Amino acid sequence: MKIKTLFIDYEVPRDEEVDFLIGSLKTPPQPVQDIREVYEHVNAGQDPILRAKHTLFITRNRGAVVKKCPGTSEYTCCDYTILHTGTFCSMDCSYCILQAYFHPPLMQYFSGLDQLTSHLNPYFKGNQVYRIGTGEFTDSLIWEPISLQPRFLVNLFARQDHCVLELKTKTVNIESLLELEHNQKTILAWSVNSPRIIQSQERGTASLKQRLEAAKKAEAAGYRLAFHFDPMVIYDGCITEYQDVVDQIFAHVDPKSIAWISMGTFRFMPHLKVIIENRFKSSDICYGEFILGLDNKMRYFKPLRMELYNQTVSYLKKRAPQVLVYFCMEDKQVWESSLGFFPSDENELGRLLDRSAAQHCGLDPSLLP
Repeated sequence: MKIKTLFIDYEVPRDEEVDFLIGSLKTPPQPVQDIREVYEHVNAGQDPILRAKHTLFITRNRGAVVKKCPGTSEYTCCDYTILHTGTFCSMDCSYCILQAYFHPPLMQYFSGLDQLTSHLNPYFKGNQVYRIGTGEFTDSLIWEPISLQPRFLVNLFARQDHCVLELKTKTVNIESLLELEHNQKTILAWSVNSPRIIQSQERGTASLKQRLEAAKKAEAAGYRLAFHFDPMVIYDGCITEYQDVVDQIFAHVDPKSIAWISMGTFRFMPHLKVIIENRFKSSDICYGEFILGLDNKMRYFKPLRMELYNQTVSYLKKRAPQVLVYFCMEDKQVWESSLGFFPSDENELGRLLDRSAAQHCGLDPSLLP
């Protein structure tokens, strides 16, 4: 992470966590009393989104620290629980929805390890399994190794048996996590794509080979793994290339170490198209055969999505029939065509994932419905 400008909320205390982060970044912090000063700095850039990726604001989370994934009523949701640790990302993917989600985008680090503990404790002492992740509004491991936060969370989750932490990333920032006593309560997860898409659409991310080599190290350290094929992009030859990604995953790790694999095709809010056209001149990612979906996002025509899913899932299941595969934000027809069933009950997909988490991570089985 290359931070050129570092701001810090004047109300944030200079404790061990904050001092470690500032020392790692080696950038003098500028105290601010009003977040509008940070927004003005970002918006003054010729490309505010790019400037935001080199600007960090250290502050406290003044909103919800833990919340349910918003999902959408039109498509099946996985009942994920979000731990809100920061916003935006230092990597630069053409399709990133965060470019259009934040106005303007702002990379924030929410300090306060005590705040994380106090908000997570009720989940640790609850009466059900929770799958909790930090990768909804940021990459989970861009903060590793420059901050204490990822290591703190791995250690915190290791001391309970009700919840599993999923850290989802496109980086290889795992070295300082490998020696931790994680007690298998953390799943290290990688977003994966074909090398063609990684090279052309995912600036500043690790290559597929690098990600899978990191996954191999994580497996050797006893971590459970997950992989997310999202967003899958449709182009000539994509099915063969996604099948090759499947081959590469299983060439690096044992399927028994994988808690789940998700799949979702490229979808975007209509106004993201203009941002992609302006920021990624050579990208043609938004010029496929799209239609406005029920969630008001542009999606590939369903027959095209189903063909890609059917071929990829069939190939994957031949290699690893026991691995749980699920779709991110897809409907009944897609599920039944590719996986042969549909989680018709509102919470059935969540229960499937909870059972897999319990099986792979040693969660208390009495908490399962």
